[in-house]
Amino acid sequence: MPSPRAVEIVLSREERELLEGWARRRTSAHGLATRSRIVLCAADGLANAEIAARVGVHRNTARAWRARFAERRLEGLFDEPRPGQPRKISDEKVEEVIVKTLESAPKDATHWSTRSLAAEVGLNQSAVHRIWRAFGLQPHRQETWKLSRDPLFIDKVRDVVGLYLAPPERAVVLCVDEKSQIQALDRTAPILPMLPHTPARATHDYKRSGTSSLYAALDITTGRVIGQLHARHRAIEFRKFLAAIDREVPD
Repeated sequence: MPSPRAVEIVLSREERELLEGWARRRTSAHGLATRSRIVLCAADGLANAEIAARVGVHRNTARAWRARFAERRLEGLFDEPRPGQPRKISDEKVEEVIVKTLESAPKDATHWSTRSLAAEVGLNQSAVHRIWRAFGLQPHRQETWKLSRDPLFIDKVRDVVGLYLAPPERAVVLCVDEKSQIQALDRTAPILPMLPHTPARATHDYKRSGTSSLYAALDITTGRVIGQLHARHRAIEFRKFLAAIDREVPD
């Protein structure tokens, strides 16, 4: 049985501008952006199978939204009302929340909170939280990154990685690091050992014994760790640690 003929789509200039805006703007809902791309492809004369391959949807999905747009135009691309209480927050208000979250910051803080943004846009705190959760927005979180300005950075990385992956024959490769200002803590009473039906017991408080600096070297082949603790963190202590490595590593 031959497949039904695809519905022809002809767009006005206003419809095309709106669809192109919905398709490329990052604040558009994912479903609306996908449907807009389907209609734009249909208006360019693509068959449903070609649209499905280009947009990344099933052919039946492309056919359904193509037909729905032909019947109801732009209004047909929005979700149907669902059972329950009607939605009180308009699409424009949702867009305002998302745009402000992504493109602005409050005057007295580094990022928006649900409370401050709710006061700014005239919604309650729960509504802002629901919108953030729906679009995966977390203004309170921040990840850091760093770009090296060393002109020889790439060459140095290759040397280090090559040393780990393919060390010279009969070579010992050690990764050396240091951690300073470690708090030296001790319990105010000895720990009582575990007994039958009784777990080990320790006091909840502790006493401070100053700070310590840890120097450690990891043998990447054997996994052995050479470590030392020093009361101070100076070049003198680091040289002592290097001397200890020299004594413990075979010639």
